[in-house]
Amino acid sequence: MEKLQQLYEGKAKKVYATADPDLVIVSYKDDATAFDGLKKGTILGKGAINNQMTNFLMQKLAAAGVPTHFVEELNERETVVKKVSIVPLEVIIRNVSAGSFAKRYGVKEGIVFDSPSFEFSYKNDDLHDPLMSEYHAVALKLATWEEIELIRKYAFQVNDFLKAELLACGVTLVDFKLEFGKTSDGTIVLADEISPDTCRFWDARTGEKLDKDRFRRDLGNVEGAYQEMARRLMGR
Repeated sequence: MEKLQQLYEGKAKKVYATADPDLVIVSYKDDATAFDGLKKGTILGKGAINNQMTNFLMQKLAAAGVPTHFVEELNERETVVKKVSIVPLEVIIRNVSAGSFAKRYGVKEGIVFDSPSFEFSYKNDDLHDPLMSEYHAVALKLATWEEIELIRKYAFQVNDFLKAELLACGVTLVDFKLEFGKTSDGTIVLADEISPDTCRFWDARTGEKLDKDRFRRDLGNVEGAYQEMARRLMGR
């Protein structure tokens, strides 16, 4: 499938039109940002890893009953996906305290929750993606109650699946961000990516961070952490 004009460029991906109005091509970049773009850098090879890991997991999730935007992997960095209008609500599920949760509530990292927490943030860079209640989302017509319930259902399904899949690789799924979109016929599907950019992965035995926190916190060996996750999960 041929790339036509570029439709969009974000922090980590470019999106191109195709001859089919319902399909686009996503191209993953090695660019890395943190703290609302204040910190910028490059993680060599991360675009290829994130693309392949996302596609690997989305195909498994689709088989498990979670509809996704995935259509076809073209090469190590490019994938054909269904064109969607993104629901402007980022879904964050947390299984262990870390990052902004620990900072917000003044607790230490590493508290394992009895059950996962669920929250929405308003996908808006100018406002720095503030937390948003479901009532506010409905009031602002960002989603309907039915869409919110479906998104919640799918998000917990994703969490259950990923926790088991990763634990088998010796990795704890600490927390992660998901985005959902609507296809041209209004169907809600899982979109964006599932990768070390959007998830916190800790080694289940040592607690070593195997995700973008190594970039955020200047921990070093960022490329090595991404490569280790690809090796564990996909044998690559």
